[in-house]
Order: sequence, then structure tokens, then C-alpha cells
Amino acid sequence: MKAFTTLTSRVAPLLRDDVDTDQIIPAKYLKVTDRSGLAEGLFAGWRADPAFVLHQPPTEDARVLLAGRNFGCGSSREHAPWALLAAGFRCVVARSFADIFRGNALRNGLLTVALAEPDHARLSAEIEADPWRVVSVDLEAQRIRWGAAEASFEVDPFSRTCLLEGLDPIGYLLSHAGAIDAFEERRGDATA
Repeated sequence: MKAFTTLTSRVAPLLRDDVDTDQIIPAKYLKVTDRSGLAEGLFAGWRADPAFVLHQPPTEDARVLLAGRNFGCGSSREHAPWALLAAGFRCVVARSFADIFRGNALRNGLLTVALAEPDHARLSAEIEADPWRVVSVDLEAQRIRWGAAEASFEVDPFSRTCLLEGLDPIGYLLSHAGAIDAFEERRGDATA
């Protein structure tokens, strides 16, 4: 997994509430064996519309998606964050997230930033007024900045550590293999 420390990017504003995982990646795209193929199915039901936000020039290389409330609701399919990552997104900013989506996203290297309503409203208004605006997401400081404005966000400490170190939970565990072996050796001596 690629480490996430800071990210500076334009923003794709998908300012809809209750975007569910079937809208993120419809079921017919779940037959692939390579995660990179999932990018083709990302928001497939909406991409036929030439006015869809991901077809607009300011969002062509956006790595931050700005959504509304309750992003990632619906099924527990892990393919949803995989599809977002395959399409180049590294961060989703929203008012709130479905718990399972948020867990899947963080375990796979996709940062989820839940902003308080006033901060989300300010950022949304600025992106709508200037779709070329760049934001900077600083995971270490847990701050998002745009222009002269900024807001703080929370990430659970374990997910934050894994993202900063570029480790999934198994990788994190394996990074402590020496300490685990030493503990088991001491424990074995104590119980013998």
C-alpha cells in the first residue's frame, strides 16, 4: 500500500447525499480479477451523462472526491474503495460516511475525511465558485487547506498510523514480527 502523508489536488465535487456502493461500482463490474479494471465501472450508471462531474475538465486528474452526507451506504462491497483507488482517487471528503465503507476505504489506503457541516459548506461553496481550486490534505496534522481556509478532521489512530506508514493491517502486524517472536519466546520460557 502506498503511504499517505500529504496530498495536493483539484477536487471532483459529487455533492450528492446517500451515494451507495452500487452507484459507486455497479454489481456487473465485480467480475474482474484485477482491481485496476474496476476504474471502468466507477459511477458507471452516471458516466453516460456527458455533464457528469468526472467528465468536466477541472476534475480530469482530481485525486480528491467531495461528496455529501452518508457516502458509501448500501452493501459492504469492498470493490467500492478499490474502484475509487483504481480511478486515481486517494481521498474522499464528505459530511459523513457509512461505517463499513469507511473501514474498507481506510484498510485499502483511501483516506476518508468527514468534515463538520460548516467546514463542508465552505469548501463546497469554494469548489463550486472555482472548480480549479486545489486543496491540500495533511494526514499527519489532520488538516485540510484550501486558499486561506482550513479545517481539521479526525482519523482513528490505528488507521492513521497504517496510512502514514503505507501498511495494511496485515503489513502492520508483520512489521512487528520480531517483537511478537521475542514475546512468544519469553512466554514459552515462562510456561515451560
